[in-house]
Amino acid sequence: QTGSTGDGYRWAEQLGHTIIKPVPALNPVKTSEDWVKELQGLSLKNVSLKLFQNGKKQDERFGEMLFTHFGVSGPMVMDMSKNIGALLKDGPVKLILDLKPALDFKKLDKRIQRDFQEFKGRMFKNSLKGLLPLSMIPVIIKLSGIEPEKKVDYISREERNKLVHLLKELELTPTGLLGFKWSVVTCGGVALKEVNPNTMGSKKIENLYFAGEILDLDGPSGGYNLQECWSTGYLAGKSAVKGH
Repeated sequence: QTGSTGDGYRWAEQLGHTIIKPVPALNPVKTSEDWVKELQGLSLKNVSLKLFQNGKKQDERFGEMLFTHFGVSGPMVMDMSKNIGALLKDGPVKLILDLKPALDFKKLDKRIQRDFQEFKGRMFKNSLKGLLPLSMIPVIIKLSGIEPEKKVDYISREERNKLVHLLKELELTPTGLLGFKWSVVTCGGVALKEVNPNTMGSKKIENLYFAGEILDLDGPSGGYNLQECWSTGYLAGKSAVKGH
């Protein structure tokens, strides 16, 4: 994307450095659910996302995410993508989206009961406008299995509980990352243990310095990776001048 050929990895390896295999980081995530396509372009704020494998929580984030035609993206998802990619090598993973992290199950149930009381006599499909973005309502109704035209007065406790769990534990199934073309940064590169952090100089080859993405160094979204490039570049250049 930027014109890099990747030759730096090959040269560093030929000079005796260990190269951690480069993989995409800060990458959008592909998911298998068809309903995701119906939400393409929908951005969510202040939501929680948990990553599970074999029933064990592997990661958790809070913030913003975006639905796309292929899956999910946005800062929160991209920060988690490196872990998703690594875990997928060992087997399936699940993403659990909490649309209402500020409310526990009990409080959310009470909130829904209040809404149903306010919209008494109305159909279920017209009772969720204060709870969800408009474009998400048809998807949640479909996943809930509750008849859209059913009057809220007649929605059972079991149906309401299913709705609560859907809003607190909306499942997504990652199938992979979108790849290097859409990756913001690279995870992998020259092993950090072989570089002097005080000078960015090689511990193996005199007068050889490293900076930026050639290093096995990546951070979360928010400008940290740009700062890493600027800082290591400044230090490597300053050290190289002093070395000569």
